[in-house]
Amino acid sequence: MTSRIYVAIDTPDIARAKQIAARCHHHVGGLKLGLEFFAAHGQAGVREMAEIGLPIFLDLKLHDIPNTVAKAVQALSPLDPAILTVHASGGRAMMEDAKAAAPVHTKVVAVTMLTSLDAADLAATGVSGSAHDQVIRLAALAHEAGLDGIVCSGAEVAAAKAAWPKGFFVVPGVRPANAHAGDQKRIVTPRAAVDAGASILVIGRPITQAEDPDAAARAIGATI
Repeated sequence: MTSRIYVAIDTPDIARAKQIAARCHHHVGGLKLGLEFFAAHGQAGVREMAEIGLPIFLDLKLHDIPNTVAKAVQALSPLDPAILTVHASGGRAMMEDAKAAAPVHTKVVAVTMLTSLDAADLAATGVSGSAHDQVIRLAALAHEAGLDGIVCSGAEVAAAKAAWPKGFFVVPGVRPANAHAGDQKRIVTPRAAVDAGASILVIGRPITQAEDPDAAARAIGATI
């Protein structure tokens, strides 16, 4: 069975990115490349990482007017990423256009609420209610827009899956029980996330900063 773990390669150093991926590729299911990596290396860098042979999760969190996002997705299409992110808060039309522009094999998933935020952060931006309520609202919007799934924390994935049984649920902010939380506020263990309905887990520092990334990925995989 393919691992549910996608390792987050959040570095602008392509040599280090390739080294990390090479050291843990036997025990992860894919590579998540984010804005930091893409800003440094663009499409050429993504192609280099794809040569390692693992699916690519291109986590750019696109958020703009519908036409601009659709054209950006079209421009990214030659990379044929396994997963591509947009922001659910961009609205239904933006999400519909993003999905329509994406390659047929690419799962387009909507970021509901960053795992670095909590209810106090929401209130500061004028959004009332709990983090849970906001995630469920945006998940419903993504579902209506025809997306493949959402990105949400492990705290909300069970409720999202109950409302969207066939959805694809990406859960970041995952930390093994003994790991440091870092800048994440709404975290869960890998096992708890999978039990709640996560399709894939995004794990960064517990693997990438480990003395032995392969052993770390293998140990986390064993818990799920």
